[in-house]
Amino acid sequence: MERTQRTNRPTNGNRNRNRNRNRRRNRKNTKLAPVIVVIVLILLVLLIAVGTKIIQKYIPSKEHQDMTEYYHLQADDDISLVVDHEVLETPGKYIDGEVYVDYETVHDRFNDRFYWDANENVLLYTLPDNLVTVAAGSNTYQVGKENQSADYTIVRNDSNTMYLALDFVEQYTNITHEVYEDPNRTVINTVWGDVDTAPAKKATQLRLKGGIKSPIVKDLEKGETLTILDAGDSWTKAMTEDGVIGYLKNKFVGKVTTETLNNDFTEPEFTHISKDFTIEMAWHQVTTKDANSTIATVLQNTKGINVIAPTWFYLNDNNGNIANLASLDYVNYCHQNNIEVWGLVSNLENKEVDTAAVLTHTSTRQYLVNQIISAAIQYDLDGINLDFESLNSEAVGDSYIQFIRELSLKCANNGVVLSVDNYVPSAYTAFYDREEQANFADYVVIMGYDEHYAGSDEGSVASIGFVTNGVADTLKEVPADQIILGCPFYTRIWAETPKADDEEDTTAAAAEDYVPYDLTSEAVGMDTVQKRLELNGATPTWSEEDGQNYAEYVNDGVTYKVWIEDAASLEKKLEVMKSNKLAGISFWKLGFETDSIWDTIIKYTNN
Repeated sequence: MERTQRTNRPTNGNRNRNRNRNRRRNRKNTKLAPVIVVIVLILLVLLIAVGTKIIQKYIPSKEHQDMTEYYHLQADDDISLVVDHEVLETPGKYIDGEVYVDYETVHDRFNDRFYWDANENVLLYTLPDNLVTVAAGSNTYQVGKENQSADYTIVRNDSNTMYLALDFVEQYTNITHEVYEDPNRTVINTVWGDVDTAPAKKATQLRLKGGIKSPIVKDLEKGETLTILDAGDSWTKAMTEDGVIGYLKNKFVGKVTTETLNNDFTEPEFTHISKDFTIEMAWHQVTTKDANSTIATVLQNTKGINVIAPTWFYLNDNNGNIANLASLDYVNYCHQNNIEVWGLVSNLENKEVDTAAVLTHTSTRQYLVNQIISAAIQYDLDGINLDFESLNSEAVGDSYIQFIRELSLKCANNGVVLSVDNYVPSAYTAFYDREEQANFADYVVIMGYDEHYAGSDEGSVASIGFVTNGVADTLKEVPADQIILGCPFYTRIWAETPKADDEEDTTAAAAEDYVPYDLTSEAVGMDTVQKRLELNGATPTWSEEDGQNYAEYVNDGVTYKVWIEDAASLEKKLEVMKSNKLAGISFWKLGFETDSIWDTIIKYTNN
């Protein structure tokens, strides 16, 4: 039987169905294609963006810093001041090839011995043995009476700012400077000693801050010398020789070596009149010329005094004139008894005088100096004891220390000792500048009293802690052999008088800090204190903290408190003098002491 082969051929219906299915599939693919393209494009864009950001993150910036802005330059004649690896915000002036620096910067950063009198437009600089004087706008100056000149204008005034030629500053100051241009800048060194330096390993960039995106402040050459300022974990802060400060990667820093910077400058040497004995000085309060005749009586029971300071002179007007209570007979008597006379000059007696007005004008200040020296010569004085108190730092500024400088020159030229009275050091008396006083004055006297004073809270006139700290703080600025410790012969008796009922303010009385009494005090001598205590049956007790005896008593409802200055308290202070090897001791004032106190004193002065 013949087998018939069967084939599966699509029928027309199947063929149509397949054809429709393919058409639908093609139409679907056609619709998806643009979407896929868009997605691919988006992905590509994202990849490119991310890649670009990644690349940008690690590609160093090629932007260069605007160096005019970097150096704070504005005017055409500005010059940047790069001082001890720091770009100062205030530029100087660059005129006719000369660098000028404003007075404030000179004074604060370079040399505070330059003194500018804005009232009289004169610049002063005090040498150990001469005064340098420069008028504004001039190229000539005086050293003492000798005229000298420079090939530039030394002092310029510009819009109420005084500029001083840096070359002139350099004559008297241990600094150096080098000038660079494009843009104008000068590199100034004021500090000498060891610094770390290193070469750049290869050509690289010095950047404003640590980071590759920070602007470039200089393109460094291979081998360029850098002063290393701060080595961080990844970046090193450095300065180029021409005064560009910035950061470079640590890997570009070569071998670090230590270099010693020095300058061929001779510092001025100050000399002083120095006594070869322990000074035992006493202040003698003289208020009239007639009081001078009592000098023999005043001294008759003293022991060991070798210097006396009578309160003879005081500033008497705003022109620099002084009142004079001096007596040649007084001086002659003291000299016959081997006692030097250091006339005291004060600013306290005439309350109408404006001390600041006198000191801040060079003409009146120097006139005052001449008046003092004339009196010293006329009365054959051995010394001057300067006692200017209650000065206002804002009003006086540097004029007080300039006064001491100028007075010291005249004293030295005439063989007259200059001693200067000072409060114990504190923040508000820092402008008295004890360190500079010690350069020019022969002796610096610590007024180691008035710890508590009329108008203050009650307490000791001179507790041992107050005195000890005063000496320790002064020793930070003044050599021991120039310090005289001033001690009190007086005591304050403090009186607490209860407030009357009609005086009390009920609101005030409720306050925590309310004081139910009025506080007054009286300064009295040693004898008076002892008599008061005996009269009132008060028994002193020793206060270890204060280093003195303390007593109190009640009389007619008033409570009296006394921190006593006597032989025991004074001996504590004398021990401070001796243990610190000070030049001597002084006492305010003659007439307040007991006769027996001198036996205690001479044990320590050996006079």
